Amino acid sequence: MPPQSVGYLYALAAFTIFAVQDGISKHLGSAYPPIFVTMLRYWAFAVFVIILALRSNGGIRQAVSTNRFWLQASRGVILAVQIVLSIISFSTVGLAHTHSILASTPLIVAALSVPLLNEQVGWKRWSAILVGFLGVLVILKPDENGFDPILIVTFAAAFLLGLYGVLTRLASRTDKAMTSFFYTGVPGAFALTLVGPFYWVNMLPYDWGWMLALCITGMSGHYMLIRAFEFADAASVQPFSYYQLVLVSIVGVSLYGEVLSPHMVGGAAIVIAAGLFTIWREQMAARRKRLERL
Repeated sequence: MPPQSVGYLYALAAFTIFAVQDGISKHLGSAYPPIFVTMLRYWAFAVFVIILALRSNGGIRQAVSTNRFWLQASRGVILAVQIVLSIISFSTVGLAHTHSILASTPLIVAALSVPLLNEQVGWKRWSAILVGFLGVLVILKPDENGFDPILIVTFAAAFLLGLYGVLTRLASRTDKAMTSFFYTGVPGAFALTLVGPFYWVNMLPYDWGWMLALCITGMSGHYMLIRAFEFADAASVQPFSYYQLVLVSIVGVSLYGEVLSPHMVGGAAIVIAAGLFTIWREQMAARRKRLERL
């Protein structure tokens, strides 16, 4: 099987697992404080990251070594906050609705890459970004009563995920992938440990089983994604994230009784189309740069 195809299979497995993880997050986040749930999840994730660092070439010393400590630490904390906000949104807004808005992340990345990465974004990509955000408005379907304020949490989660993506690109210019992965887990776990214990509650015995499942899906999903990146480039893997939207919608409808309204489905289709176009244009721009270097 061609390496690219192997990478695609790993990507499908990763985003399938992430969809299951989000379904579990909604259950736990509805019953317990989201920051508490995220803290426990991050403790397991940090252990997983440290084990991978110990087994990597150069060991943990090389994984910890970074040219941009505050950048790496900041992106790790940003992702932790983003996950807390996402779980809040899963529990209040719904899985499908939340992921419909999170689908705008590639558009946010493209927009933020201009001021933060000094990248050039042409009028075609700016047009796609504008169309994509119009799709978000369709999802929201604002009327004379405005929109639900809780959606601000969902927007904040989407923005932070986009910011995390841009900062990850910035860090990759000077640091190795294992270093970035190490700082994805450990600073977030540290930050959550400073706050999370204040939200500690006693979990029901069977929910500890769900918590274990959440930790396992988090670790296995990230492992599958790492393997996907070993066989396929990030730009080719990124579109598979929209497959996760389909799966979480199925989970939301079948297990939690969520309703997919026409404006949400239509708006999500617009956002996905704009996102895929933006990713394609980024691939074309990167390809031109590679050819210019030859």
